Amino acid sequence: MVHASRLLCTAALALLHIMVCANELVISQVAPLSGVLASTGRQMVLGGEIYFKHINDIGGIHGKKIKVLVSDDGYKVDETVRLTREALAKPEVLALYGFAGTANIGKLLGDNILRDGGAALVSPYTGGEPLRTPFNPWIFHVRAGYGDETEHMVQQLVTLGMNRVAVMYQDDGFGQAGLQGVERALARRQLKLSVAAPYERNTDKVENAVKMILASDAQAVIMISVNKPTAAFIKRYREAGGGAQLFNISVVDPAEIVKLAGLENAHGLGISQVAPYPYLPKMPVVREYQSLLQKYAPGEQINYTSFELFLGAKVLVEGLRRAGPNPTRAQLIKALEGMNSFDLGGTSVRYAPDNRVGSRYVEVTVIGSSGKLLK
Repeated sequence: MVHASRLLCTAALALLHIMVCANELVISQVAPLSGVLASTGRQMVLGGEIYFKHINDIGGIHGKKIKVLVSDDGYKVDETVRLTREALAKPEVLALYGFAGTANIGKLLGDNILRDGGAALVSPYTGGEPLRTPFNPWIFHVRAGYGDETEHMVQQLVTLGMNRVAVMYQDDGFGQAGLQGVERALARRQLKLSVAAPYERNTDKVENAVKMILASDAQAVIMISVNKPTAAFIKRYREAGGGAQLFNISVVDPAEIVKLAGLENAHGLGISQVAPYPYLPKMPVVREYQSLLQKYAPGEQINYTSFELFLGAKVLVEGLRRAGPNPTRAQLIKALEGMNSFDLGGTSVRYAPDNRVGSRYVEVTVIGSSGKLLK
């Protein structure tokens, strides 16, 4: 009798779990909430969180609430793989959202984890070209690629008469993707790189990179790096007398750079951006973002990273809406690829059966004398 009661109890709990899941749209987000990218990871989660809360508060999607399962991979490839396998093993998980790292996501592609899981990964925080070419149907990019960013920066430098360019880069798939982007942009203008200076992933050990670039004749340095090593390089390079114009790819937080490197060193840093300027409420989507940030996360500062993932959340929500009241992973992919011109509120994404790069928007901003980011 006791055994039978336990079986009945287990069956009842399983049924309750199914009923609860049937009233939810479950999403998995694996983000770097610890390690060298922790401050960025927190902003990544925040950007989606404020929009998903808003959608739930106005009734959800087809009457169902969004539930986001957030896991911390510490920016470690093996952890990304493990946590993604665990997420995709849960049949209720409809999609993946807001992952980070070219190498991390590249491993998911290379090991066919995305293919075998059959779920879309929406708005990854990376512009790595290997995640875009060759074409794969699983990843829906909301941002421009590193190739687009580096082309834009090199074009700006050449226009200003700077043709001796160095690169400081993270020695992994992310850094190498950016390095290749710079090299290709220079080659298109019959120019060659002054020097390529690597540093080790998941560290801020940049001393050798500083020495290599100080010894070069570079007029400008493009950094393909994340917050802590970026700040360490800027501080040590400037304190050693380095005078080149400094640029960084879009994946850094300017407030964190100023905090870690000091305003006297960070002032003048150019940062490429792949989303519209979120500090002035000129676009409807910027006004919406600022309003929801104030409502659901009062005290949090406006930030490019949280805004980018806010845009990604809007894309995912629209895909879920179009996928119907009882979406499957495959139906969501079909719905997303049908968004051939979706207006987010002043900026658009475009997908198709043969296109997963929703936007190629790029502009360059600069850390001003007060520490604020200027256009």
